[in-house]
Amino acid sequence: MTTPYFSQASFRFLKDLAAHNDRSWFATHKDRYEAHVREPFLRLIADLAAPLATISPHLRADARKQGGSLFRLHRDTRFANDKTPYKTWAGARLFHERSRDIEAPSYYIHLQPGDCFAGGGVWHPQPATLKRIRDFLVDNPEAWKRATRSRAFAAHYRFWGESLTRPPRGFPADHPLLDDLKRRNQAAGCALDAALMCSGELRPVLVDHFRRLAPFIDYLCAALDLPF
Repeated sequence: MTTPYFSQASFRFLKDLAAHNDRSWFATHKDRYEAHVREPFLRLIADLAAPLATISPHLRADARKQGGSLFRLHRDTRFANDKTPYKTWAGARLFHERSRDIEAPSYYIHLQPGDCFAGGGVWHPQPATLKRIRDFLVDNPEAWKRATRSRAFAAHYRFWGESLTRPPRGFPADHPLLDDLKRRNQAAGCALDAALMCSGELRPVLVDHFRRLAPFIDYLCAALDLPF
């Protein structure tokens, strides 16, 4: 067991931020964000680097304060109707080394009051990326079944996101994996309760989830000609 990363103070800050989402309030309470959210999350990311390397040498847990795995708290409001300046959650992406060059699978950790989770995959892929995955799935159905129909996968994970109501264009309506082909995302994961997020068991539990999801992430890497 390791020292806990997050605490009830982490959740209290995010709840308060949701209730007071403006720059003046944040400026007054920035030290709470640093102490209870940002610094603990960066420490978790750093502590995940070594075990992640044993799962895949091509995925990165980057604990830099800027440009690393941790998502920025500031929202991009340029094209949004919602102009509140801050996200009311914290998240980290353990990304593929080629992610700057190509859309690539990643692992993900999410901290939010009432909605903590972890998982992995490709979220909101561009049409060309999604078509490559669908084509690969049609050509390699048995490997897909091994990756996503195993007892370990089915017992722990569900797929995220919306699906098409009709078969994607160019794919057969009677394909045995039609439900998988209709997905707009190829990402899956599981919920994590607040008690776990605040416990010393968080890091080993996350590593266990990443190991179980590895065949799925490996499959997506293969579909995109990426090493795993």
